[in-house]
Amino acid sequence: QVQLVESGGGLVQAGGSLRVSCAVSGRTFSSYVMGWFRQAPGKEREFVAGLIQSGSSTYYTDSVKGRYTISRDNAKNTVYLQMNTLKPEDTAVYYCAARRARAVMNWGGPYDYWGQGTQVTVSS
Repeated sequence: QVQLVESGGGLVQAGGSLRVSCAVSGRTFSSYVMGWFRQAPGKEREFVAGLIQSGSSTYYTDSVKGRYTISRDNAKNTVYLQMNTLKPEDTAVYYCAARRARAVMNWGGPYDYWGQGTQVTVSS
């Protein structure tokens, strides 16, 4: 059973930075496409960022381009999301997800495994 455990969420002021991490159990982490999603209260879950197995190709939703960076360390079975210049509208529960395929998808349906989420709150 693959387990994803997010950490690193918290409360930060607008303009600040935060890094969330997602540790993945098992020995096949390097075979997964990884994604980060978020869901704000009363809103649909949305894709934030994704990267392929090697980490050489990354994808972002427009609202976070230039502010967020997704990366992975296959030796540590961990994917990261560095968030800079945070805004109050970035407040959400952030989820990581893993997909046993080659392509990053910007909606949640194709992902096979999900973490429990970590809360990120940005105060104004």
